[in-house]
Amino acid sequence: MLPEQRGKPGYEGNLNQRVVPMAQVLKDAGYRTLMTGKWHLGVQEEHSPATRGFDQSYVLVHGGSSHWSDQAGIVAVDPAKPPKAIYRENGKAVDVPKDFFSSDFFTTRLIDYIESGKDSGKPFFAYLAFTAPHWPLHAHDVDIAKYEARYKDGYDALRRERLERMKKLGLVAPDTPVFEGHPSWPKWDSLSDAEKASEARRMAVYAAMVDNMDQNIGRMLDYLKKTGQLDNTFIFFLSDNGADGNSVYDVARTREWIHKDMDNSIAHIGKSGSYAEYGPGWAQVGSTPFRMYKSFMYEGGIAVPAIAWGPGVRRGAVKSAMAHVTDIAPTLFELAGTRHPGTEYQGKPVLPLRGKSMLPYLQGKASAVRGETDTVGWELGGRKALRKGDWKIVFSNAPWGTNDWELYNVAEDRSESRNLAAANPQKLGEMLVAWRDYVRETGTLEIPGLADRPGYSNGAKYYEDLKYEAALEPRAAR
Repeated sequence: MLPEQRGKPGYEGNLNQRVVPMAQVLKDAGYRTLMTGKWHLGVQEEHSPATRGFDQSYVLVHGGSSHWSDQAGIVAVDPAKPPKAIYRENGKAVDVPKDFFSSDFFTTRLIDYIESGKDSGKPFFAYLAFTAPHWPLHAHDVDIAKYEARYKDGYDALRRERLERMKKLGLVAPDTPVFEGHPSWPKWDSLSDAEKASEARRMAVYAAMVDNMDQNIGRMLDYLKKTGQLDNTFIFFLSDNGADGNSVYDVARTREWIHKDMDNSIAHIGKSGSYAEYGPGWAQVGSTPFRMYKSFMYEGGIAVPAIAWGPGVRRGAVKSAMAHVTDIAPTLFELAGTRHPGTEYQGKPVLPLRGKSMLPYLQGKASAVRGETDTVGWELGGRKALRKGDWKIVFSNAPWGTNDWELYNVAEDRSESRNLAAANPQKLGEMLVAWRDYVRETGTLEIPGLADRPGYSNGAKYYEDLKYEAALEPRAAR
């Protein structure tokens, strides 16, 4: 967040008092409200989950940190003062245990919370916000070993392999093109052997993180089944954004800190004391068949998979109807038989819900979540988008986009390879009117030139750092 945005309505940097949080609504409806994992909605104690509706919580208050017990933070303002992550349990600062690994610990703690209230007679709402597979890339050796050889052919080959498999499964149209990436990103064959080895190790660790997360989801499901609660529990799983090809090395003085204090030699990546990301090449594999990745409003940045399971939910169906994160709260409220308070809560004005319940769609009673005239908008760091029916407009700064509004029919071109802005000015104009309505309704800030400024999503130095780190000897040998 940049100075022109900070503190403005909707850009406060915390879960502001103009909204009634989902946990509070469910708590008022008689639910026990439980959370473990990433919070990232305010650092101070007064902004913790304990003050926003959660009965029990153990959270990382920042956007990410080491997944091991060292509690290394993620952004360094001063390399001489290593950042340390803050964890809070029920609002109070705590240090994590010595055997801490994020996904293992968060799952165990949430199971403990559920178990501790089993005799309360109350239903529960449990939010398990894994920080994996967010950088820095860390995983258990036993999980990394499963993937050591998987990624040695590189990101270019794997991206094509995945796209072809999607076509055979009928998940994408037969003519869906592969997104070749930006010209500043090197092709796999242009990397040195050491750079390829470092890249393959990074992706192996990333895969191991996802594997471990899956194991922990299995542990949670096993617990619910063993205690007779699984068949009466609604489960919703999703990612918070597309694959991440950005580099935190470009934020503040983080690069200096990592090079000074961390060991990113190839064999050490994934262990405590390492701090690695996986870069644009692998991120574009993760985004297949879409264009770009996190921080961009193309589909690769905002389209994520979701899995719903529970009583009355259609089993085994793969659907592509669009839903939005704002639709989660009304869905859970409908399941719980309660309602959002509207525009007033405890005598104070609050913002109403913007989303729609997905429940009729999930139960097979509706063909879509949103209608052809419904709009959904996005803005992050000056990059913008709006979706209305099958149409979408996107603004992205050069060199990643055209530095002007682009128009796509995502029903026919989900990979956003055919910009129709010049060919269909009438539709573009209609969408821009809808965008201005969205800006007015939500208070979205439009600041000229803003998209060019965040180093995190405009940096092009990942491969310079890769070259440097691929040549490193283990720290003990230096």
